[in-house]
Amino acid sequence: MTASHSDSLVVLFGATAGAYGAKLGSDERELILLVWQVVDLHSKKVGTLHKSLVKADNLELSDQCREVSGLTPEGLGKAEPLDRVLQQFSQLVSSDLKVLGRSSYTLCSDGQLLIRQVLHPETSKKNFLLSDCFYSFYDLRKEFHTCYPSSATVKDQTIKTMAEYLGLGTDETEEDFGVWQVKTMVAIIFSMLSESCNHIFTEPETVKYKYETGPCSKSETVDSETVIRARGLPWQSSDQDIARFFKGLNIAKGGVALCLNAQGRRNGEALVRFVNSEQRDLALERHKHHMGSRYIEVYKATGEEFLKIAGGTSNEVAQFLSKENQVIIRMRGLPFTATQEDVLGFLGPECPVTGGKEGLLFVKYPDGRPTGDAFVLFSCEEYAQNALKKHKEILGKRYIELFRSTAAEVQQVLNRYMSTPLIPTLPTPIIPVIPPPYTIATGSIRDCVRLRGLPYTAGIDDILEFMGDATADIKPHGVHMVLNQQGRPSGDAFIQMKSADKAFMVAQKCHKKMMKDRYVEVFQCSGEEMNFVLMGGTLNRSGLSPPPCLSPPAYAAFQTAAVIPAEAALYQPQALLPTTRTPQASAAAPPTVTYYPAQAAQLYMNYTAYYPSPPVSPTTVGYIAAPPGAVAAAATATHTPLLPQPGALVRMQGLPYNTGMKEILSFFQGYQYAPDDYNGLIQLSDQARSVLQAPKEWVCL
Repeated sequence: MTASHSDSLVVLFGATAGAYGAKLGSDERELILLVWQVVDLHSKKVGTLHKSLVKADNLELSDQCREVSGLTPEGLGKAEPLDRVLQQFSQLVSSDLKVLGRSSYTLCSDGQLLIRQVLHPETSKKNFLLSDCFYSFYDLRKEFHTCYPSSATVKDQTIKTMAEYLGLGTDETEEDFGVWQVKTMVAIIFSMLSESCNHIFTEPETVKYKYETGPCSKSETVDSETVIRARGLPWQSSDQDIARFFKGLNIAKGGVALCLNAQGRRNGEALVRFVNSEQRDLALERHKHHMGSRYIEVYKATGEEFLKIAGGTSNEVAQFLSKENQVIIRMRGLPFTATQEDVLGFLGPECPVTGGKEGLLFVKYPDGRPTGDAFVLFSCEEYAQNALKKHKEILGKRYIELFRSTAAEVQQVLNRYMSTPLIPTLPTPIIPVIPPPYTIATGSIRDCVRLRGLPYTAGIDDILEFMGDATADIKPHGVHMVLNQQGRPSGDAFIQMKSADKAFMVAQKCHKKMMKDRYVEVFQCSGEEMNFVLMGGTLNRSGLSPPPCLSPPAYAAFQTAAVIPAEAALYQPQALLPTTRTPQASAAAPPTVTYYPAQAAQLYMNYTAYYPSPPVSPTTVGYIAAPPGAVAAAATATHTPLLPQPGALVRMQGLPYNTGMKEILSFFQGYQYAPDDYNGLIQLSDQARSVLQAPKEWVCL
């Protein structure tokens, strides 16, 4: 039993099978030793000193652990597992308290690492609960610095430096490992309790029992020293999963913000805000710790980044999220005609929504049209689990997807849709400063290799070093780094080799070779396969999946020659649009200048940065924004027709994924036509071109 003003302390010391001292817990190694002793703060008496070995699942010990502790795998193999040791700990502490005539106690440890970085994470992974006493403790280093302000800073304190400051014995060899540490900590506490100091233990450190959800306003001030970015998360992970990964550290209320990609889906990253910089620094020590079988990268982030993801300004969202400690479920794929009654009926009485209709939030476009998304509040985990069981059940004629969600995701989704213009425009086109002879190859010859699993920090120089002698066989401008929707490295790259034989040799030589601290997979592939991936498709064991920006009829005729993408052509600045169109211009060949739309266009799932290979300098190739005059000049020089000014463009949203050109033509049957010579501008398959060139009264692009 514990109390905020306890009459006893339990001095606790522990060690893991790995790092020791300032790096305790940073390597995820398991606890192998616990030593403790009860101290009566009033009578200054002590209980029995207890030492327990802990049997870890992995009995392999680091060299540092063997040297410092003197423990062996054989000795640990005879010990009890952690859950049994913790049960014994509670029983022995209660027995010692009874002997001393005390009833309450608080733990006291040397720093925060044992409690926050070892015990809480390990018990969370092993799925058993810690008793309440482990959620409140005194940090002896902080208490010592409070009592002796002239001593070293808290960060630089150790048991030995505190003992030396007080003139206590510091010969660790006199006692067993762990025993000397606890005895010295008890002696330090008695010195602090002496009449000259009369220190009082009143403000213990606390560990939050659970993560608290809540809204975040863009007007809030978020300290950048409290925010981290976690990368590599499983896509289905929730805010509670992330809070569990950081178990033992105090996350701020509503401090988990899952990041979404351009399609509104989770991208495997999250921004996490902690209550102070000390907790953030401890979180950074969990870099490459594991969530299940995946390791998670942890980096520093800024308050501005957190507010961009989690902050919101909508009063409707703020009111929806004002109910605290609710479980949020996201529904996706709702019929556009679905009402609140339809959703409540779909969920049924076994999972009642908090507040009925008030617990539903439909996501809409600025003009009020539904997006097919909604968020639902549930008062407890049981109701939320019942709702998740309805994943992919049918409402109307559509199956509905249900996922766990967060307050930050609600803000992101609403911000994204409410800020989306009805007809988005593209900024100035971007043209590559690449000499014309260097184009991306196509065809079925397997003269390319794909690198998968690159470190996110890897650059062109790292890849060239990784390739070794094979760099001499790389084609000029043949290294292609694939970036994700956020413009960051995705871990993939493609390299064009001078021949299929060279590509085969590289794949054999470099497959699973290490780059920094990761092994990289190297596969031989063709130029066609490479281009599908670079343009947004996927390449896996099931074969090729074409880019989402191409309609099915165009799959077979996918070309890689430099063209203006259809969507980019629709939104060319007015300065680029000629006022007249001649029959000769209509028959002109496609331009040789490639126009790449900005990221905001969301035309492709993958974005590619092109780098030159030797002997060209990496600084000689890049992309620059072209002034309108330059683009117009390029178009004039090649006699390439662009879109005419007369007429109007229509953007269609919400099309079924299998919609083809014929279905779109049938949908607009009877409308007045536009000129049908756009096929000189946009590359089409023979099937699509025949449909466009057939007699008709209109054309839609």
